[in-house]
Amino acid sequence: MPQPTDLRAYAYVLAVPDLARSAAYFENALGFSTDWQDGNNWRALSRGSVRVMLGHCPDALPPSQTGDHSYFAYFHVDDIDALHAELASRGAIIAQPPADKPWGMREMALATPDGHRMMVGQELDR
Repeated sequence: MPQPTDLRAYAYVLAVPDLARSAAYFENALGFSTDWQDGNNWRALSRGSVRVMLGHCPDALPPSQTGDHSYFAYFHVDDIDALHAELASRGAIIAQPPADKPWGMREMALATPDGHRMMVGQELDR
């Protein structure tokens, strides 16, 4: 039974230099929908149960300069090849196409124009 102090997923918070450009990428290339926005400062977008909050931070260190720390999420999906085809057709940045991994996952890496990266995985039939 869940406890009152259990944490629940809500949103990934990302600093972006150009809020309009980043939000358009999440919508057009990654298939997210805008849930709400606060002028030119914040935008919350979601796809399925994943929510991303983009904050306008033009002076923040670009994620592309943080190396391996630019990964912010690992998502699960039931059909990674169908998702890959959809996102590729939308012009998403596919950093690594789907590939079977020895740890029992089929994974692909995605990126944003700002350099944020995320992994998507599907469990392989064992």
